[in-house]
Amino acid sequence: MPSLLDQSALSDLAERLVAAARRAGADAADAIAVRGVSLSVDVRDGAVEESQRSEGDDVGLRVLVGKKQAVVSTNDIRGDGLDALAERAIAMARAAPEDRFAGLADQSLLAHDFPALDLLDPDMASVDVLEMRAREAEAAALAVSGVTKSGGASASSGIGGMVLVTSHGFRGATISSSHSIAMSAIAGEGTGMETDYDYSATLHASDLEAAQQIGRSAGERAVKRLNPRKVATRRVPVVFDSRISGSLVGHLASSANGSAIARKTSFLREKRGEQILPRGIDLIDDPLRKRGLRSRPFDAEGVAARIHKIVDDGVLKTWLLDSATARELGMQTTGHAQRGVSSTPSPGATNLHLTPGTKTPKDLIGEIEDGFFVTSLIGMGVNLVTGDYSRGASGFWIKNGEVTFPVSEVTIAGHLLEMFKSLCPANDLRFRYGTNAPTLRVEGLTVAGH
Repeated sequence: MPSLLDQSALSDLAERLVAAARRAGADAADAIAVRGVSLSVDVRDGAVEESQRSEGDDVGLRVLVGKKQAVVSTNDIRGDGLDALAERAIAMARAAPEDRFAGLADQSLLAHDFPALDLLDPDMASVDVLEMRAREAEAAALAVSGVTKSGGASASSGIGGMVLVTSHGFRGATISSSHSIAMSAIAGEGTGMETDYDYSATLHASDLEAAQQIGRSAGERAVKRLNPRKVATRRVPVVFDSRISGSLVGHLASSANGSAIARKTSFLREKRGEQILPRGIDLIDDPLRKRGLRSRPFDAEGVAARIHKIVDDGVLKTWLLDSATARELGMQTTGHAQRGVSSTPSPGATNLHLTPGTKTPKDLIGEIEDGFFVTSLIGMGVNLVTGDYSRGASGFWIKNGEVTFPVSEVTIAGHLLEMFKSLCPANDLRFRYGTNAPTLRVEGLTVAGH
């Protein structure tokens, strides 16, 4: 494979593919070429269980003939196959049904300046370094009193690049790195065993949390879950730990996705311009955050990235839109197009976060006489068409403002619109994931136990 950091060959490939499409009869075309390499090491019980390396080049071509479009992709990037690939795409497009919303992005919205987002750590970790990180995480977890087994530790490192070329003049490239450490720990014996995990994922190795810290956290979390109790079904305030509170933000973003709005499959489809969160709370999508896990200077159509307040002061302001979805809804793209080499663009979020409040997590919990502190969610019982919410959960019972005994095998249920309206965020927002939120308190959920 050519040097990962040199994207000139990828750019040349995409240029030649778009040119081949125009020669074959395309009215418009774009090409996306990606290159990546990754290493990972899995360790269990002090021994390397698996070590993997993957690398590859892939290219995708989208062609438009009138209002008909087609996408073809290949990982055979030899130059002599480009004309045949383009001709196959044209034949597929001519046989496809018309899509009156299909087309390249508005030329006036294309990116011309590419801000420096510090997405690349050029030094990939070696297998030896990854093995050391995984071993350190596992050893730290096993050193926690009460931890009886390792569920496995892993570490990974990678670099990936992407080039986008369009027939109406856009040329852009991005490249980023990735590093991660993860640990799963098991506490207890037999039917009384409990498991938990922790992980860290960053673009730069220097931003990773220490392997020992990840391991120790996983072990301590597992031990705290030992000897869980059942609780009787009741309606109480529920506090979502910051590690899983981002799931609520994810549900909101999915419901505000333009494709769901266009298909009329979102319970928020009539709520634009209305209050859906308490005053003072914003939901921000920021593709320009330096070292952000999902940062990018432009979207998959070449549209310039910019920061959006999806929710501003509690009011739902916009949908997440790509060009086709925006045309269907009579709006303008928000620069949220995403795509793989074998798909057409569709809207999706980048770095999402919910703004924090002023109270500490302890304060949020301290105001609750009887409630549930959720630290883990199970299953996908969320209906984004109706807004009905029901998920398996485990965590700790709150009594008189204090976190007390562990609880497992319960279900929490409510309606997302009512949940959103009652959100109370703590002040502990950290940017650890692609979607981030502080600890959140939600009023009046049904906790179904025995």
